[in-house]
Amino acid sequence: MIIQRISASVFGVVAIVSTVLASATIWLFLTNPVTVANAVNEGEISPLVRDLADLLYNALRGLLKYL
Repeated sequence: MIIQRISASVFGVVAIVSTVLASATIWLFLTNPVTVANAVNEGEISPLVRDLADLLYNALRGLLKYL
């Protein structure tokens, strides 16, 4: 019984994190396509990851502003 609750919790966390990352990646692709295209073309993903982290940070900061 405990294992079922833990596995459901882990699945929920993984689902939420993957949904947030997918949404942020799509948003970044729509708002800054040059960074995404350069990351795909050159194979260096550090600018993409940096922009993605900045996007998530600003979104979290905006949400916490309301609390």
